[in-house]
Amino acid sequence: MSELFDEVDEEVRRDQLKKLWDRYSIYIIALAVLIVAAVGGWRGYQYLEAKKAAEAGAAFDKAVELSEQNKHGEAEAAFAELAAQGPAGYRVLARFRVAGEVANRDSQAAAKMFDDIAADRSVGAELQDLAKVRAAGLLLDALSYPNMLQRLEAAAAPGATYRHSARELLALSAWRANDTTAARQWLEMIANDAETPPGMRSRAEALQALLPSVAKS
Repeated sequence: MSELFDEVDEEVRRDQLKKLWDRYSIYIIALAVLIVAAVGGWRGYQYLEAKKAAEAGAAFDKAVELSEQNKHGEAEAAFAELAAQGPAGYRVLARFRVAGEVANRDSQAAAKMFDDIAADRSVGAELQDLAKVRAAGLLLDALSYPNMLQRLEAAAAPGATYRHSARELLALSAWRANDTTAARQWLEMIANDAETPPGMRSRAEALQALLPSVAKS
């Protein structure tokens, strides 16, 4: 008797499943197709992005080779193309390299390009600071110490990634302006920072030796 009830239950379940399938099969099939299409689309997107990144990497390396061969005009054009059309990461790197190539022929124009990067929040704070330092380095001979201070004071703050270069530029600018107090301040910050690169520390010590001695009270 129990086997008969089991068979009836099984038949009832089959009928229920058949009714459900007849009613909802189109939606189930559509959902399955959408899932397959979505997975396929995502895989295709990943493939295309990887292909673009590989092509951009090869183009970037080629542009670097041109620069190292002193073919600066060709390198500038290659980097400019990447800056305009490459993937996001390569676009930022290429903008720096374009400005670097332009610096070989026009330091003012290159500084303006670095200033544009420094004003672009989308590149991130650290790269903005780097662009500020690069621009200031190109303008060291042309700017007054107050202007250099306005540009670099934030980048020279403790903990800033490019503080060492910013402090060195500020020390040089102050020294050129005969502002020995400011020059000594920046040189002492360089000397007292345990993370200052050895070469920069040596240059700071040499510059500090050129400053007049502090009068004893």
